[in-house]
Amino acid sequence: MDNTQKQIILTGDRPTGRLHLGHYVGSLRRRVELQNSGKFDEINILIADDQALTDNADNPGKIRDNIINVVLDYLSVGIDPNKTTICVQSALPALHALTFYYMNLVSTARLSRNPTVKAEIQMRGFADEGLPAGFFAYPVSQAADITAFDATVVPVGEDQLPMIEQTREIVEKFNRTYGETLVLPKAMIPENLMQRRLPGVDGKAKMSKSLGNCIYLSDDSKTVKKQVNGKMFTDPTHLRIEDPGHTEGNVVFTYLDAFCTDDDFKRFLPDYANLDEMKDHYRRGGLGDGTCKKFLINVLEETLGPIRAERSKWAADIDAVYDILLTGTKKAQEKTNATLARVQSAMRIDYFKDRSIIGDWERLLRNAEA
Repeated sequence: MDNTQKQIILTGDRPTGRLHLGHYVGSLRRRVELQNSGKFDEINILIADDQALTDNADNPGKIRDNIINVVLDYLSVGIDPNKTTICVQSALPALHALTFYYMNLVSTARLSRNPTVKAEIQMRGFADEGLPAGFFAYPVSQAADITAFDATVVPVGEDQLPMIEQTREIVEKFNRTYGETLVLPKAMIPENLMQRRLPGVDGKAKMSKSLGNCIYLSDDSKTVKKQVNGKMFTDPTHLRIEDPGHTEGNVVFTYLDAFCTDDDFKRFLPDYANLDEMKDHYRRGGLGDGTCKKFLINVLEETLGPIRAERSKWAADIDAVYDILLTGTKKAQEKTNATLARVQSAMRIDYFKDRSIIGDWERLLRNAEA
């Protein structure tokens, strides 16, 4: 396979809502870095609308309405359609066929042991009798996505590592059964803590629209300020300014860890040279939560201001955004169709592309008649 020597990334998101700071810290910021690194031959971002339907089948409008929102968020943070292919999962029929073929290579018992699937089932509150089969087979669909693009690298959080391991098992079994056909991918996990999951403003482990604990990339300044001042937890033992405080588990400092730079102190809080000095003062007492939150709001605006402006520019020309998505999806169709053709050839089920298969039938018929 020619593609085995290429370095190819596949990543993506479920379009169930606008993207937020958790997405930015956990994946978007890193995607832009990888895109601009020059180290990869191809970078593909899949808008996983099919997978989003596995637990939103009764509300497809929610998925449909958010596809353009997600693309706007991509473009606003610096995803460049000239360097990165953005495409829609449901418009790639090769993925559906590959999913079906791969489902025959993995047992239901193996799927039920997948820790990521078990955690997602529990989080969504599915009872055994109410678990959609499509959701249960999510890892198989993901394996189809990854292999269809010949991805060598899949950036994921540590909680998604079982999904990549399942993909690798499917690839290895396919290649053992039908011959070397599929590329074996590897996971790229976050290099440091600041690329891992950012908690919600209320300290919950995950940002969630239903919990109202998100700061979206498209939020205006007033909303950001309201979320920080009104909902962001600090240290419950830090009752007075002079009280010693804790920075560990303090959401304000968690966000400062993720976003602030030494230059931010020069501009907004020159009493300190860096975050370590600020933390030391908070720990020994004498630094109020209000000052910390005000500084954080300024820091977040440094990140969100340019993103907001870029998003507004693209939002004023939705036709151009649509064309980017259409062009990327057509490119992805060619790529994934080629993989499907390779898979069907390896399985010898490409009946109308390989006429030699007819020879096999003729031989079988002769043997049967004899």
